[in-house]
Amino acid sequence: MAAPCTENNHKQGKLEFALDVPFPSSREASIALQSLSPDREPRKGGISKELTVSGSTLSVRWRADEARILRVSVGSFMDHLSLVMETMEAFGPPVSVTTQTHTFCSTMT
Repeated sequence: MAAPCTENNHKQGKLEFALDVPFPSSREASIALQSLSPDREPRKGGISKELTVSGSTLSVRWRADEARILRVSVGSFMDHLSLVMETMEAFGPPVSVTTQTHTFCSTMT
């Protein structure tokens, strides 16, 4: 769910955009957060992005000085988010770390 800019930030000349992405589980939301967090904004100033997880919802908040910078950042993030979601769908739900089993085979001659 997207949210419009707040009145307080608008008065300061800042644009704000918020996006909440629900996932089937908190584990999947955490995987998405870990996959998307390393991508820092290429510009040093003019925009900031904050990613958080609460339960099974990934929340992203942007603040920018210019609409163009905000649009590019949100568009790029949506492309990456789409790729993460498609990848998670292709591989199925995540396996719990505690239920993983490992089988090792070795041949001794």
